[in-house]
Amino acid sequence: MISMGKKQKIILRKYRDGVSERKIAKELKINRTTVRRYLSEYKRARQELFSSDPNDEVLIDNIVKPPTYNSENRGKKKYTEEIDKEINRLLYLNEQKRNRGMHKHMMKKVDIYEHLIEQGYDIGYTSVCHYIGEKQKKRKEAFVRQAYNPGDVCEFDWGEVKLEIDGQQRCLYMAVFTPAFSNYRYAMLFHRQDTASFLQAHVRFFEHIGGVYHTMVYDNMRVAVRRFVGLSEKEPTEALLKLSMYYLFDFRFCNLYSGNEKGHVERSVEFVRRKSFCRNHSFPLATSANEQLEKTCNHLNTCFSRYTQGKRPIDLLSEEKQHLKEVPGAFDCSLMERFKVDKYSVITYKTNRYSVPDHLVGKIVDVKIYPEKLICYHENKKICQHERRYSKSQWYINLDHYLYTLQRKPGALAGSQALFSAPVKVKNVFKKYFSSEPGDFIDLLLFLRDHDFGFERVTISIEKLKRTCPHNISADMIKVLCLQEKSPQGDCNYHYTTLKQEDDKIFQQSRIQLEELNHLLAQNQT
Repeated sequence: MISMGKKQKIILRKYRDGVSERKIAKELKINRTTVRRYLSEYKRARQELFSSDPNDEVLIDNIVKPPTYNSENRGKKKYTEEIDKEINRLLYLNEQKRNRGMHKHMMKKVDIYEHLIEQGYDIGYTSVCHYIGEKQKKRKEAFVRQAYNPGDVCEFDWGEVKLEIDGQQRCLYMAVFTPAFSNYRYAMLFHRQDTASFLQAHVRFFEHIGGVYHTMVYDNMRVAVRRFVGLSEKEPTEALLKLSMYYLFDFRFCNLYSGNEKGHVERSVEFVRRKSFCRNHSFPLATSANEQLEKTCNHLNTCFSRYTQGKRPIDLLSEEKQHLKEVPGAFDCSLMERFKVDKYSVITYKTNRYSVPDHLVGKIVDVKIYPEKLICYHENKKICQHERRYSKSQWYINLDHYLYTLQRKPGALAGSQALFSAPVKVKNVFKKYFSSEPGDFIDLLLFLRDHDFGFERVTISIEKLKRTCPHNISADMIKVLCLQEKSPQGDCNYHYTTLKQEDDKIFQQSRIQLEELNHLLAQNQT
């Protein structure tokens, strides 16, 4: 089987560059039958996607799924990442010794080689010398001004933004896109600099622009580079390869410590951050900070600049749009992970715990992870959804997920984390009316779930009972009124009158019994 990178090249060369299958097979040194098979699979998957729902997640996964291959007989490589790190460490120590005037104590190439052998690494002396020679090359760098074609290159980078959110100091991460031709700036804030945020940033950018650039430029960020192969070769992450195949764009990486190779976005990160938050860095929510960031970018894109040929970036972007590729349906920017449900009926992600229905204890659930939400599936069926939280070691519990267990253990409700995490109105109703009858409250919640009623219907029913029969507020009465919400108004009025009459009868009988008891007590005392 071929690698994910070669599959990406096959797709791009055929459907973007229009190269024949024969030429692709010759360039990549792959059998023509293999090239034809992957092209036909890709074409069939895209036809199925566009002939049905363009946002179907299963069909999108079929388009960008990686090839599978047997890696059992893969040979061991001599030069490993551990050796690379150890050599870099030793060269760094040499540099420190040179700075302290201890150059005579520096390790030579043969000393580094002998150290690696003593550590148990299997590496040749020639390989060590070659790497060190490449590492120690000293050459002055010349800056070459570039000329860009419309729609050709767009650069991406991350930047840290420290803001005060709801009174707390938070570090957010700003994803910034800047096309090289128009210098148009687009940015958004995320809580994490992770793969899910990386994917969603690209999806939103392409939808915002209304097109896809020919080449995307990245530095050596972890979400884009899976690992380094030697000094200059980088292996892209699977997420980046999927994006490239789906949107049909090419990509390249900058050299190490060469931010000038993506100077447009390098400058944009500092510029946009300063213009957006130098005057105001305090916001009630992260969404408010994102709104401020969007407003600033819109303003900058409508201003004239000496770096944009005397034109506004938004006008140059209009020229670029004629050269951009069409945007397909929105790419599913989630990450899929599997979790085992523990005895508390929760899954743990990034130290936080999220509840799932209690009948899944001990089972495996699939979770789609987005920057703003988590969607849980079991046996390909959606079971629940949570807002993604960025706190640490917190419990986020849905009371409805524990109704089956609480029905058998009603006494556990009062002190449970499930009730503690419930909305305030739910806790207030339980404390005021059902603290001594937790089983009735659980039955009421089951009734609401079975009839797909919101808890707001309970509060409305209680308010009506306060006006009609305040001495008889029970779960059964609330259920009756909840069902009466769908009845005609006349029936409801009749029902309220009947409830009041029954309540008055109970009150009168209780009063008569109390008077009889008082009379008997008075006779006994005399």
